[in-house]
Amino acid sequence: MHETKSHAFMSSAIWMAGGKSHVGTKRPEIKADGEAPPRRVTLKPFGLMPYTTTNAEFAEFTRATGHMTDAERLGWSFVFRGLLDDAQGTQHPDLPWWNAMDGAAWHTPLGPGSDWHQIADHPVVHVSYRDAIAYARWVGGRLPTEAEWEYAARGGPQEARYPWGEDEPSNERADMCNIWQGTFPTSNSCADGYYGTAPAASFPPNAAGFYNMAGNVWEWCADQFRIRSLSRDAKNRTAEAMRNNEQVLKGGSFLCHADYCWRYRIAARSGRQSDNSTSNCGFRVAFDGS
Repeated sequence: MHETKSHAFMSSAIWMAGGKSHVGTKRPEIKADGEAPPRRVTLKPFGLMPYTTTNAEFAEFTRATGHMTDAERLGWSFVFRGLLDDAQGTQHPDLPWWNAMDGAAWHTPLGPGSDWHQIADHPVVHVSYRDAIAYARWVGGRLPTEAEWEYAARGGPQEARYPWGEDEPSNERADMCNIWQGTFPTSNSCADGYYGTAPAASFPPNAAGFYNMAGNVWEWCADQFRIRSLSRDAKNRTAEAMRNNEQVLKGGSFLCHADYCWRYRIAARSGRQSDNSTSNCGFRVAFDGS
């Protein structure tokens, strides 16, 4: 990466002082995911981009490096069924709202015939953990840790349920983030203005200036997924995650709803195989402080 380009990205980052903080919550909603108990951490100063990496930014990266994403190598990726005309592709047997779509990749997000240029300012999707790491290194950065991500989403060390505070979004109040409104997966009123992704810098930022840390797209983090508990279920889930090489994802996506996937809360988390890619998963870049 050219030094001038790297400096430009770092100049755009929001710099956080770090210090004493925590990861997790005393108020878990999905205990099986390991949201609790809160764990004390000490963070070094770090920078984090105010928004997730966009299609336009990722396009510049691929032009400069020739990087081929995992979805391109495989020749397909998972697309939310509701985004597809006539439900093309092969329906997932266990998750019927996902279709394995031949030709779906970051530059053709809905498969052949679709084009990233029409949504250049939206988050890049269909990117794996490996793809996210490659881009982050290209701009002189890395992926955030789960603790850094939560610290930024809260705007500091204080406790908070959402990036904006404690108020719950609803089917009627939809001005906070891009999530599902209605009954998943059959009906979405689009009260927030979007059926799929929204521009990366849409909706009001949190107090620290970060956009869309709830909803829109899941975000890859640097941590391997594990549950810090001695229970048998936790040990089994962690062992499964280690076998599958799963990484932590934070933030939820445009498909989340409190009745289905209440994971757009700051402490919520998920694990996904590092080579996995979907139409609702992206990333933002972090930088080491001086």
